[in-house]
Amino acid sequence: MEAMGTRKKTAIRPKALRTRSKARVLIVDDHEMLRDGMRLMIEHQPDLEVCGQAADESTAIREFRQAPPDLVIVDISLKAGNGIDLIKRLKAIDSNARILVYSMHDEQVYAERALRAGAMGYVTKQRPAQAVLHAIRHVLSGKLHFSDDVTQRVLERVAAHEPITQESPVESLSDRELEVFEMIGRGLTTRAIADRLHLSPRTIDTYRERLKIKLVLANASELHYRAVQWVLKGS
Repeated sequence: MEAMGTRKKTAIRPKALRTRSKARVLIVDDHEMLRDGMRLMIEHQPDLEVCGQAADESTAIREFRQAPPDLVIVDISLKAGNGIDLIKRLKAIDSNARILVYSMHDEQVYAERALRAGAMGYVTKQRPAQAVLHAIRHVLSGKLHFSDDVTQRVLERVAAHEPITQESPVESLSDRELEVFEMIGRGLTTRAIADRLHLSPRTIDTYRERLKIKLVLANASELHYRAVQWVLKGS
């Protein structure tokens, strides 16, 4: 499946998995306990090792440049920034980057966004350890790894020569709109969202209005309730 977009990308180094006994993995997640658990699981594998960890976008990029990994495991929600934007930035640095999304968020909503951004796989945190390891090795081998449902849905659209469309109002949101929607659901104020996204409060208010229109919501209270319910569903 070809990557979408025409942006020119330059690889910073070729992949050379065969020259090392272990594949190097960078873990990017904003939960320290989860990172530690993932690290322990990986370190117990004879063919894998952890070369770095990060909780936010800027640290992940620094680690990626300092110790180029063979695979990056990325969560959607980060302390600063978000996983979709991080995937795009990593692919801009290295077009050969192999990236696996590991998230609590609904694959039906985020998998296609991750694929368009440049990820090669998506696995939810509800999956058992062996399924996660299988996904890691699948992506390391250069193959795409998505659930059967998502793969079938994308293939059907490609076969029908249809653009990737959305099946629900939330799926119709842009990446930035979805990010603001999630932050609203997590209880962040307009000022807090603006600070985190490095935008003005007025811009966030504009996003709020767009969200109400796209989700057919009457007021701020309905928007907040819908966002909270969506976050709880994905938790």
